[in-house]
Amino acid sequence: MLKIDETDRLLLDELTKDSRLSMSELGRRINLSAPSVGERVRRLESFGVIKGYTIELDHDLLGQPIHCLIEATVKNGNYEAFTRFLQAYQNIAFCYRVSGDACFLLKMRFTTFAEAEQFIDDAIPYAHTKTTFVFSEVDIKNG
Repeated sequence: MLKIDETDRLLLDELTKDSRLSMSELGRRINLSAPSVGERVRRLESFGVIKGYTIELDHDLLGQPIHCLIEATVKNGNYEAFTRFLQAYQNIAFCYRVSGDACFLLKMRFTTFAEAEQFIDDAIPYAHTKTTFVFSEVDIKNG
């Protein structure tokens, strides 16, 4: 059984902020040697706590300045058809199956409002949608 101690939590916090940090830099930040940090990282990976490493993209610079959250309520309980429909889209940042009034919550990125409107129109046979456009992101981690 895996036990997560305070040092592991500090390590995970630093990796969450920047997963490209070297083992020696991580060690400096949490007061451990690079070999000890490497051992802890490998242990956390082997237990599946660390599932992978990723990058954060600037979608505005990539030509997708329109971000929206879409609540989708599937028609006639046809979840499989709706999920097949979604697989055709590469611009879905996340898709969660949720409780409440909606069945799914998606975050999508679009190049134009017309593209967002087309997605909503295309979804009509599968789900009722409610779309909220995102104006900006509020950084709650840094105050």
